[in-house]
Amino acid sequence: MGKFSTRGQGHLKPVTEINLASLIDLTFLLLIVFIVTAPVLEFQTDVTPPEMNTAERIRDDQDPLIINLDREGRIFFKREVMPLEVLATRLLEARTQRPTVAAVIRADGEQPYKHIIEIMRTVRRAGIKEIKLATQPER
Repeated sequence: MGKFSTRGQGHLKPVTEINLASLIDLTFLLLIVFIVTAPVLEFQTDVTPPEMNTAERIRDDQDPLIINLDREGRIFFKREVMPLEVLATRLLEARTQRPTVAAVIRADGEQPYKHIIEIMRTVRRAGIKEIKLATQPER
């Protein structure tokens, strides 16, 4: 049923306007929610990198490819679990789109060194020259 308004002497006239203020409020609310949650989604994999003080921090404008290796040895790339072979093809695709892209490996501190080296070898074979290892600052 439509809404009606009374104007004058009791005559009912249909309201044909849409109140846009509430729709704009909802749009801004959704925009804020997405802006706040988007950075959190990249680091949703439970990884505890080893502690180390580094001289260089990764700048936000570089937008590197982030590869996660969790405690169970699963490899995550763009929130998907995949074996090394699939990771290699995805990295090749990413490098063809952005030839100077860097890769950051976030591995759990409990992972054996050989798993990290295998990922580094895969990244290097994909043609990505800049590889960084993510660490936590020392306490």
